[in-house]
Amino acid sequence: MLNEQDLQTLAQKGIAEETVKEQIKRFETGFPYLELLSAATPDDGITLLDDATREDAIERWEQYLAEGGKVTKMVPASGAASRMFKSLFAFVDGSENEPKEGSDVAEVIANIANFAFYSDLNERLAALYGLSAEQMIEQRRFKEVISAIINPEGLNYGNLPKGLLKFHHYGEGVDRTPVEEQLVEGLQTVADKEGNVNVHFTVSPDHRAKFEQTLANVVPTLEQSSGAKFHVTLSEQKASTDTLAVNPDNTPFREEGKMIFRPGGHGALIENLNDLDSTVVYIKNIDNVVPDANRAATVEYKKVLGGYLIMLHDQIEEYIDMLNSGNCDAGDLAEIMDFMLETLSITMPDDYDMTNDQLVEFLKNKLNRPLRVCGMVRNEGEPGGGPYLAYNADGTSSPQILESNQIDLSNPEYKAMMSDATHFNPVDLVCYITDIEGKKFDLRKHVDPSTGFISSKSLHGKTLKALELPGLWNGAMSDWTTVFVEVPIATFNPVKTVNDLLRPAHRN
Repeated sequence: MLNEQDLQTLAQKGIAEETVKEQIKRFETGFPYLELLSAATPDDGITLLDDATREDAIERWEQYLAEGGKVTKMVPASGAASRMFKSLFAFVDGSENEPKEGSDVAEVIANIANFAFYSDLNERLAALYGLSAEQMIEQRRFKEVISAIINPEGLNYGNLPKGLLKFHHYGEGVDRTPVEEQLVEGLQTVADKEGNVNVHFTVSPDHRAKFEQTLANVVPTLEQSSGAKFHVTLSEQKASTDTLAVNPDNTPFREEGKMIFRPGGHGALIENLNDLDSTVVYIKNIDNVVPDANRAATVEYKKVLGGYLIMLHDQIEEYIDMLNSGNCDAGDLAEIMDFMLETLSITMPDDYDMTNDQLVEFLKNKLNRPLRVCGMVRNEGEPGGGPYLAYNADGTSSPQILESNQIDLSNPEYKAMMSDATHFNPVDLVCYITDIEGKKFDLRKHVDPSTGFISSKSLHGKTLKALELPGLWNGAMSDWTTVFVEVPIATFNPVKTVNDLLRPAHRN
């Protein structure tokens, strides 16, 4: 099936021949659904921290930073903003010259002066037509105004990554992109005792130069105003994580005889995370940012999640030391299993039968893994994956973040679990990625390869099947110790459409 040219392509991308064969087999067999125990709820699987524990967590986080703990803020930022402007593209490409009353486009027109990019838009319209946005709208030249927002002859916002768009207006000539807001948030949450702030953005190769230019413009100003030192790094998804595209009959999809590969989705970023030189890593989506005036809850709960992570790790380290001592009695083992069940929501296999030594080894393996604390928000109709308790191959069950395509909705019991779910995943994680000896875990060994998914796409009018790797916070972290903690809705303010920028949370 693979010819000499194919093998050369694989060598160039750093993809093993066996990997491609496994992907083709996966296209043939599909991905299995996960076996669920229940949706995670405040009664089972989601931790509600009381005031005292939150205060302790913040104190522990500040202590961790004061002691020189290594922390990095990682922000996946390669996503294009095109979906933000879907309705605007439809209007520009459509036959109607005026937006329908109550439509997204009508809302943009009515609030045009409230967007942070308004000044830049006026400059482009003046260059193109010699008129301001207000004058163009008075002349009912709506299509030209909207086109100037999204298309290359204007601001080109429809073709740029979200991270480089102006989101928030602070006053005359002062506007911030999500990149800058993420840096400021990092300053307030991960700066160490010497004022070092480590931030890592994952970007697409096409836009890397634009990110570098933006950072060159804003970082010196932030450093001067804050006295901090920003250490900002960039990386791209590795070509070796691209996945093969296939025809409907599962043979390799080719153009001009050459196999076509596609980016493997955000799950590919487990490689980028694995490369970071850090003990603790925060992960947060690029568009979930707010201006300074509305950031208090976000800053507080970043510290809460980080501190609670360290508190959990302190306890896990103590228990691993106990297990390594060789002096664990039945009471000690019962205490550890109770901690795993009550605090980590990890169950033992049904009817497990182990000797004392086997149980010690089992518990050590369960505790000595990458650790993450995931903020979960009360479900108020926002999109997002959800927290569940799912069974593992070894017969245990544990917390997992799942997308709907990982759940068998033909199963009435599972469908009811989705309906009864109380929380969703806002992508608000903090991770501990070194073991108790300070050595980096190889995060690639903790991925569940059976948790990707297959989708139908097209290229140049031809149908193809695409394979996405296990998602970064889904199957790519399947074999991690995971704890869900409720965080307030005020910490979740994503920008999925351009009109989300008009919400109160994004107004300074």
